[in-house]
Amino acid sequence: MLFDTDDLAPEDRVEAVHTVFQEASAPCHLIHEHPDRPVRFRVELRQLGDVEIFGSRSSGMSLLRTERQTRQDHVPVVAVSVQRRGVGRLEQWGERQLVPAGEMHLVDLSSAYEFGWSGEGAAGCVQVPLDVLDVPVDTIRRAAGSLRGSPLYRLVADHVAHLGRNARELTASAGARPLGAATLDLVRALLVSAAHDDLDAVEDTRLTQVRTYVRRHLTDPDLGPEKIAAALNVSVRLLYHLCRRAGFSLEQWIIAERLEGARADLALDATPITAVARRWGFTDPTHFTRRFRAAFGCSPSEWRRSRRPPGS
Repeated sequence: MLFDTDDLAPEDRVEAVHTVFQEASAPCHLIHEHPDRPVRFRVELRQLGDVEIFGSRSSGMSLLRTERQTRQDHVPVVAVSVQRRGVGRLEQWGERQLVPAGEMHLVDLSSAYEFGWSGEGAAGCVQVPLDVLDVPVDTIRRAAGSLRGSPLYRLVADHVAHLGRNARELTASAGARPLGAATLDLVRALLVSAAHDDLDAVEDTRLTQVRTYVRRHLTDPDLGPEKIAAALNVSVRLLYHLCRRAGFSLEQWIIAERLEGARADLALDATPITAVARRWGFTDPTHFTRRFRAAFGCSPSEWRRSRRPPGS
């Protein structure tokens, strides 16, 4: 998307800019520093894999996003931005900061904020949806005020600035998607390091939550990656990453846990084997018998007989 007020008559520019920001993915109000003077605004938005490159250049202005507007969001987004011209002024979560040219800041677009500059200014940023960033909100908030404390600060700032300067060429290249993935990894690493989080500890905690949730819902016939991820407020992508890191397949582990539950139930009472299978998520009796034999070396009926007291 490209929008440039130079293509419009001066009397049409204020209303056009207002419309653009009201209809943006994260709507906000635009307040012009000098509404009685000619307004200039250029906005460019390009897709790079799972992230977007957003660039703007304008006369003095402020972007104001209200609490009411944040409640309209469907996909929360974080923006990591480098000031290219002028001095940016950001206020969010009760904190204020000045951002000189060449420096970087972070804005959670799903929360209320105000950002702008006086006179001619410009900034470029990458916008990352939270559902692919997979970083806890409290980590983002801790990182926002201490980005400069990260050893990755200058690396990421230079990277974001380079993306902004070369957005058209980079997004049209064959390497756009892997470059987007690399950018996502850099932003994630920046936030974790700036917040001084132990990423391994965070992932271990999440993996424990996954295991606990699955074991409590093994008899739910709809249990699957999408439902687990939604319940734990993580993405399916992160869910699979956690399982790979721990060295197991999520689907195969669920099946193994269900087979263990079914085996225990078969030893308890005379409930029909097909009913026990259905209780544990196996709708096909033949499939259940095959998986049971592969796991335990005998059929469900053989297992049940082996658990009966002698002479019964």
